[in-house]
Amino acid sequence: MSQPLLDIAASHGLYVGRAWNPEVAGPSIVTLRDGELVDITSREAPTLSALLERQDAAGFVRAASGKAIGSLQDIAANSTGTPDEARPYLLAPVDLQAVKACGVTFAQSMIERVIEEKAAGSPERAASIRERVSTLIGGSLTNLKAGSPEAAKVKQALIDEGMWSQYLEVGIGPDAEVFTKSPVLSSVGWGADVGLHPISTWNNPEPEIVLAVNSRGEITGATLGNDVNLRDVEGRSALLLGKAKDNNASCSIGPFIRLFDAGYSLDDVRKAELDLKVSGEDGFVMHGKSSMSQISRDPTDLVKQTVGAHHQYPDGFMLFLGTLFAPTQDRDAPKQGFTHKIGDVVEISSAGLGALVNTVRLSTECPPWTFGISALMSNLAKRGLL
Repeated sequence: MSQPLLDIAASHGLYVGRAWNPEVAGPSIVTLRDGELVDITSREAPTLSALLERQDAAGFVRAASGKAIGSLQDIAANSTGTPDEARPYLLAPVDLQAVKACGVTFAQSMIERVIEEKAAGSPERAASIRERVSTLIGGSLTNLKAGSPEAAKVKQALIDEGMWSQYLEVGIGPDAEVFTKSPVLSSVGWGADVGLHPISTWNNPEPEIVLAVNSRGEITGATLGNDVNLRDVEGRSALLLGKAKDNNASCSIGPFIRLFDAGYSLDDVRKAELDLKVSGEDGFVMHGKSSMSQISRDPTDLVKQTVGAHHQYPDGFMLFLGTLFAPTQDRDAPKQGFTHKIGDVVEISSAGLGALVNTVRLSTECPPWTFGISALMSNLAKRGLL
């Protein structure tokens, strides 16, 4: 088990998540207490979505009685690869919520999206285009507020240079990019394999903070996510975003949602630093960082652009906030940049939120997604929770 996961086991934070519980032959809502995972599933909160809808979710979790199902260390050990289904294992801390994501919310990653577009998904062309684009727009984007008059001036300058892009539009224009990352209940959690579509040869992890938001638009907590991305597919056409982003096991969230309380709030999210480590079976190691202090849109603005009179989410939603990280480090040949190889271990960590660890596979080789909404409803009904 990674050190950041051990750290949250010993912390005073308030964490909730989900685990497969063989004693009830279904998913349980769990909270972390003294290094143990405690099942607090009840008729009052049979799903994580229902729990987060409560007026005082944090108070409800603190007061909830429950039964310990095992230590975090033991359950995490059974959550990697193919779990022993006779023992508990971790699931993604999301059930009935929609899974949404914001793109191009950091200047550096925005530049990389422009490069992908101009290179038409070809890593061979990306290096020379990167040099030109960075020279032209790199410095001008520092501390630029999306949708501001200054941003409008930069936009016009780029149009004049023939370098305007749809990615710059959502990066510095008034409207954020908000898309659906994956279907309800399809996300994978800590220790699970994450999937790449077999057609992709240029791809990367995207380490992100993920907000838990209820149907009222209230941000109730935060966790970590990997918005697995196929750069070559999206680079060919932004209309292929669904194919680039939504595949079997392509959305990883976890390990737990840290609920907002007196000791942890949205201000901590605004200051969060994310660390990324990719370790390959070939000995390759890459480190990366993403700093929330450099985001171009405040998290509350991204939430407001997602939910409101224009769009409702009756079961709440999880919202990926985007990433500063955009890998350019060569892995094999010079100027070929970074791409995943099968067997890569991806670790995303942030103080107070623990670590999200997954192993890269092809989406066709990851366990198929079979437990959907109807299966969950049937399971909860059989357990007398509905």
